[in-house]
Amino acid sequence: MAAKNTAKQYGNASITALKGADRVRKRPSVIFGSDGLEGCQHSFFEILSNSVDEAKEGHGSVITVTAFKDLSIEVDDRGRGVPLGYNEKEGRWNWDLIYCELYAGGKYDNNSGGAAYEYSLGLNGLGACATQYSSEYMTVQSFDGNEVHAISFAKGEPVTDLSSRPLEKKERRTGTVIRWRPDLEVFTDIRIPHEFFIDTMHRQAVVNPGITFLLRLEGEDGKFTEHSFVYPNGISDYILERAGDTARTEPVLWHLETMGRDRDDKEDYKLKADISFCVSNTVTSLEYYHNSSYLEYGGSPDKAVRSSFVYALDNYLRTNGKYNKNEARITFQDVADCLLLVINSFSTLTSYENQTKKAINNAFIAEALNKFLRDNLSIYLVEHPTEAEIFANQVLVNKRARENAETTRLNLKKKLTGTIDSINNRVEKFVNCRSKDPDVRELYIVEGDSALTSCKLGRNAEFQAIIPVRGKTLNCMKASYERIFKNEIITDLLRVIGCGVEIDGKIKGDIARFDLAALRWSKIIICTDADEDGFQIRTLLLTLFYRLLPTLLREKKVFIAESPLFEITTKDDILFAYNEFEKAEILKKLDAEGKKYTLQRSKGLGENEPEMMEKTTMHPATRRLISVEPADVERTEYMFDVLMGDNLAERKVFIAEHGSEYVKDADI
Repeated sequence: MAAKNTAKQYGNASITALKGADRVRKRPSVIFGSDGLEGCQHSFFEILSNSVDEAKEGHGSVITVTAFKDLSIEVDDRGRGVPLGYNEKEGRWNWDLIYCELYAGGKYDNNSGGAAYEYSLGLNGLGACATQYSSEYMTVQSFDGNEVHAISFAKGEPVTDLSSRPLEKKERRTGTVIRWRPDLEVFTDIRIPHEFFIDTMHRQAVVNPGITFLLRLEGEDGKFTEHSFVYPNGISDYILERAGDTARTEPVLWHLETMGRDRDDKEDYKLKADISFCVSNTVTSLEYYHNSSYLEYGGSPDKAVRSSFVYALDNYLRTNGKYNKNEARITFQDVADCLLLVINSFSTLTSYENQTKKAINNAFIAEALNKFLRDNLSIYLVEHPTEAEIFANQVLVNKRARENAETTRLNLKKKLTGTIDSINNRVEKFVNCRSKDPDVRELYIVEGDSALTSCKLGRNAEFQAIIPVRGKTLNCMKASYERIFKNEIITDLLRVIGCGVEIDGKIKGDIARFDLAALRWSKIIICTDADEDGFQIRTLLLTLFYRLLPTLLREKKVFIAESPLFEITTKDDILFAYNEFEKAEILKKLDAEGKKYTLQRSKGLGENEPEMMEKTTMHPATRRLISVEPADVERTEYMFDVLMGDNLAERKVFIAEHGSEYVKDADI
């Protein structure tokens, strides 16, 4: 029987086009890059951008943003006011063109002199309309000094006529006030965090010298908190603020103005840029802005910086004989590790990678900035010999540290990889088991050679392996990674465990990347004496796991083998008590039965007979294992920090509060 054809017909009538507000409401990610919170945040930035463009042209010096607790937003500028009246040339109302028509506005043909804006953040005529389309409601008020004109929208459509009324004397002002609420039917999340508003307003103040950005945030209690951002000298003030007393050179401020084209068949356009930087090995970052928009991914200016700084500094190092013989040249990472830099550029023609404006790809901008930076850096390194020495020497320090770290990584990777058979031959006194199955194999970490002998004789050689630790290991909470990985006891142990290490910071994943699937053991069992030295060795081992292999703790792969504290010998048997309570219970029972016994402290592991080791410590049916699983990771971290780390002040508090609890265990 033939299968039924359930497919819908596809023909000429199947083709449809989205119209009006649906062009944004049904596909917000096309305009805003996302239909989630990031897209909602970008819709706010589109409205703010228009006010910034007005202020940059000299119309108003204060922009106020208010974020209300009902998630609506208001942007208030003191510009000329957005034109909302009838447009004779277009035969339509301007409010309709600006807020209901994509690709309409006053920012086209910048090079011809016909536009109202020379250097504009919003070029495409998309922002105001797209944000209106994606709003639950929007109200626009335009003040021209004598009248206020207003219109309201809902769900992308006008819901009022354009209204106008004269301004009273106390109301007279110019500017635009827009209040709207992003629509949850368009975005999956409209709860823009206050931190985003703060960060955005701060960045805009940095790259727009002299403009005050006032932010008002309404709390749940209905009260407003205010933040004001202004940088009279723009990025040079910002560099000074960021670097503070960590700056090793005085910040420079360079200015570029030029014209050029991206291709021979294109027209010239204008470019201007401010560049400020200083050397700091504490506060480092690279920030790029274009037409007031923060370029998260950089693009053309980042390409220019990478090329020019490496070129100029490499040339300086070679010319001044700073390199060792046959030494490799520097990389940009060596420069970036001591560079605090901001570039704030503007152009009358901008090619953004997409509407979200996170990178630009203008070929001319990359070429112009590259040449300008090469020339100015070369001059700077000659005219400022002290600063040049500081900069070049720090770059060399960064380079050699990076190369040493790479050598360490490669050597350690060799140490921590390989088959278990090859490791068996390379790790002194490691006793392997016969099984190759990691789901049944167990690794005992024991205290010293004497314990190794006892455990070796008492183990099940089929699935139990043993590695001794010789003396006390390094305190991994306090030691540097370099020192840790020079410790033979630690590297031997890591080789046998086999799954690499977990490292925080820049070298995370660079030194023998952690892979839980490469773990060779079902259980890793720490087996030490129940005395002070045993407790300390156990704590040091747990600290090692906590810092280098925390996942093994969370996955319940690490255990402590409990050692008995007391041996109680009767005529027929030897009983073991693991604490004072168990001892008391056993003795009470023996006394009630009238049995005679002898009581003694249990010997160290190395003095125990193999039969006792097998019964008390190694046989799965009779041993006692404590799973080390930091259910409260913060508490575990706190205890490690207090007892093993550098937190001396907290350690004093702990001793003062809890020291009396341990007096009975002190050796006095």
